[in-house]
Amino acid sequence: MDEQRKHSCQLWDAKTVGQRLSLSKRQIFRLNSCGKLPAPVRIGGSVRWEQSTIERWIGMGAPSRKDFEALAD
Repeated sequence: MDEQRKHSCQLWDAKTVGQRLSLSKRQIFRLNSCGKLPAPVRIGGSVRWEQSTIERWIGMGAPSRKDFEALAD
């Protein structure tokens, strides 16, 4: 069971990301469309963000998507 937990990743919806950033769900979608959040994962019609990616992005000072992707490489 611990081995599965190590390799699992938690996906957050816009509401959860908003709660983490103290923003509304609508603001999260606006920031995403402007390229100010890390790129989401799309599963069917759902939009999700990896928890680890959001936490790393916050730790880097919340740069734009372009800067975040450049720094992440």
